[in-house]
Amino acid sequence: MTYEVEQKYHLQDLESFEKALKGCAAVEEAIEQHADTYYNHPCRDFAATNEAFRIRRIGDVPMITYKGPKLPGTVKARREMEWRLDPGDQDGTQTAELLEHLGFKEVATVRKTRRPFGARDSTGPFGVVIDEVQGLGFFVEVEVMVENQEDVEQARAKIEMIAGQLGLQQPESRSYLRMVLAEKISD
Repeated sequence: MTYEVEQKYHLQDLESFEKALKGCAAVEEAIEQHADTYYNHPCRDFAATNEAFRIRRIGDVPMITYKGPKLPGTVKARREMEWRLDPGDQDGTQTAELLEHLGFKEVATVRKTRRPFGARDSTGPFGVVIDEVQGLGFFVEVEVMVENQEDVEQARAKIEMIAGQLGLQQPESRSYLRMVLAEKISD
């Protein structure tokens, strides 16, 4: 099993943050364009169960992702399952059509430009991304993946330490989907 442990932060000063990242020897990877289309289950409300199910398109690569309920704690942790849909489904439309036939309802699509950075410290690798989310602005996510639920607390502590080193001070507990839906309601 794989557990995603992550914390999102509002990004106030991109230039200062980029300097802090260089100080951590983070290596920038290729910029990605994401379009994440979220679905709700026909028999249960994923918002109520704190689950997520989506088709993610990174450029031309379609993926499907299921994120389980959030584990208790201040830094988000949950089981994650993800796999590619191609080559059988080149752009994810066949899977979207299948979900519709099975009664799943499309909730919304979140679009973002993602700048991923890979880094490691004495305890292992971690990821940092700068996201520019359409309609929401800039955010940073710090993420550690662990194989066992017993390692979640150690990963949470690592994320908080890294965030402190990077000067991140405004955590955001809501998902991009929740923020996008809140923006739609306020419009």
